Amino acid sequence: MRPSGSSCRLRAVEPGDAELIYAWENDPALWPVSGTVAPFSRYVIGRFIERGCDIWAERQMRLMIETAEGRTVGAVDLFEFDPLHLRAGVGIAIYAAEDRRKGYASEALALLESYARDTLRLHQLWCGVGAGNAASLALFRRAGFVESGRRRDWLSTPDGWCDEIEFQKIL
Repeated sequence: MRPSGSSCRLRAVEPGDAELIYAWENDPALWPVSGTVAPFSRYVIGRFIERGCDIWAERQMRLMIETAEGRTVGAVDLFEFDPLHLRAGVGIAIYAAEDRRKGYASEALALLESYARDTLRLHQLWCGVGAGNAASLALFRRAGFVESGRRRDWLSTPDGWCDEIEFQKIL
């Protein structure tokens, strides 16, 4: 199954995505939102792809976001999957600035929610967003995620400490 909408679709990670993922994961500009502090090797990226996206085995899943024309513009992740309580964290990124603000993230998040609810049978999704990340805060609020908490001075940024806003969505 390839969840798809009018402007984008979600698909499994393929071996051909290795160089793209390598570039994205090793871009220090994206590290503040991904929690990364060190580069990934091609070997590690290759092993990640080889393991596949079995959320039950790996407790995480990455799906690539592809435009209707077949161009890969980002990724959406389920992570910290909890099989007992049927919940997972969600993270999403549209990588190139020129691909943002075109509705891909909103549609990809809606597709992911449907997949999580209908196929994976998850009960809820959650996420944490830096208080200064206006685009992500707006995305999750528009998608019906509800603010459930605030972690004070949770994230260290180049500009100092930042709160993290916690969101949940019951599916």
